Amino acid sequence: MRKSWIIGAIASLVVIGGLAFTWLGPTDATVSLAGTPAIAQEAPNANRQITDSGNTAIKQAIASAGPAVVRIDVTGVQTVTNPFSQLRDDPFYRRFFRIPDDEDMQRQFQSQGSGFVFLFEGEKLVLTNRHVVDEADTIQVVDLNGTTWDATIVGSDELLDVAVLRLDGETDDLATVHLGSSASLEIGDWSIAIGSPLGLSYTVTLGIISALDRDVPKPDGMGQFLNLIQTDAAVNPGNSGGPLVNAYGEVVGINTMIANRSSSGVAIEGINFAVPIDSVLDVLDMLIREGEVRRGYLGVWYGPISEGPEDLYEEAGGLGVIVSEVVAGSPADEAGIVAGDVILEVDGKPITDSDIFAKEIGLSPVGAVVELIVLRDGEQITLSATLGERPSETAIYSPEEEEETETIEAESRFGLTVAPLTRSIALRLGLQSTRGVVIIEIAPGTKGYWAGLEEGDVIREINQIPIDTVEDWNFIVSRMDDDATPVLTVIRDGSENYIPLDE
Repeated sequence: MRKSWIIGAIASLVVIGGLAFTWLGPTDATVSLAGTPAIAQEAPNANRQITDSGNTAIKQAIASAGPAVVRIDVTGVQTVTNPFSQLRDDPFYRRFFRIPDDEDMQRQFQSQGSGFVFLFEGEKLVLTNRHVVDEADTIQVVDLNGTTWDATIVGSDELLDVAVLRLDGETDDLATVHLGSSASLEIGDWSIAIGSPLGLSYTVTLGIISALDRDVPKPDGMGQFLNLIQTDAAVNPGNSGGPLVNAYGEVVGINTMIANRSSSGVAIEGINFAVPIDSVLDVLDMLIREGEVRRGYLGVWYGPISEGPEDLYEEAGGLGVIVSEVVAGSPADEAGIVAGDVILEVDGKPITDSDIFAKEIGLSPVGAVVELIVLRDGEQITLSATLGERPSETAIYSPEEEEETETIEAESRFGLTVAPLTRSIALRLGLQSTRGVVIIEIAPGTKGYWAGLEEGDVIREINQIPIDTVEDWNFIVSRMDDDATPVLTVIRDGSENYIPLDE
């Protein structure tokens, strides 16, 4: 029970309901002008030409991609928990309210999303999000002119949340998009979102690329999105699956998720995420031909080498990923990889960061034999591993096995209650490594409270002494007086922070 509560508490902290910022505080009902109002003047010709040029580019981009954007209407049946199931054993409610006996109930649903038409080997297909068409019994695609097609799913991928649809009927008159490259994006580039938010077909919003390479936990808690594009172009429910377009009219991403509420429940706007089109193009051929994406699987939990000891970072020359855990019976286990190894190369390619490692393994064929250069105890060794097939997100992130094995109680100190950083919780917090302990409760008015610590923070060190497990935490804090002022190394939102617990 305690473990289930811990996971629930952490999941509630990291569900991306919204991470935008809004100005809070009093505001005047009127606007006053100080001094003499300035008189509007005609803009210089040079400025007007720049403005006209920008307007023309944006309009041309919309004209290029817009006609290929479609609305997707979905119907289906979902299984939902009977809301009256807790009253079933009460004879009063059973007699007078006729509580149904079924634990689960079937509910019909209708939903809408967006997509866009692209050309693949002479055939016009539609790209959208997997969650738009998941559990669908019927799928209809509607273009800008109101023409409707029945559609079927060619293939879908849970990891990237993408799906490809095939249209039933004549498609000669359908426009298609040009698929660009997300690798060329830079922060500050124009971004255009086109879709059907709230059922309003062909809605266009404009913004900029706010950030790149965002790793964001999925709303259902099963894994995380990697390398997402962040934009402030307005995206709302119904935009899912629609294109994110650059100023040249090229599709650079698929709008997939919005952030609309902070962990404290404050409504927010302006932080939206898209799957980079390059990630889709990496698997598109397999997705269409085989109906699914089969990824290589090594079976290690890992983190950036920068998270390891400083001397190990220097030995590795700043390259590689450090293995925190090896899955029993996995290809890594059979190859002889152990926790603490630093993987420097995969098939001769230097591993410069965690994303490169994930891509090298994930895009390798199932059954491929890869050669790994590993740093262990100051020496480089070569290991060979035969890759398996990556399990589903549910299989990887399910916490059931962890619940059965968790037995260690953490000692509370400085107003902090901590828990083990399990694999499920680590990845819900956007972390690959399970090294450390996670804060699950902070007592008001204590040192931890006044230091600004937050639930969901991960403690990696105390006074630069590594904290890998709850046992490490218990051993160190039990030897500290209540008036001690340690410095904690804390991971929050993927960044490392040093937080002193002062008086």
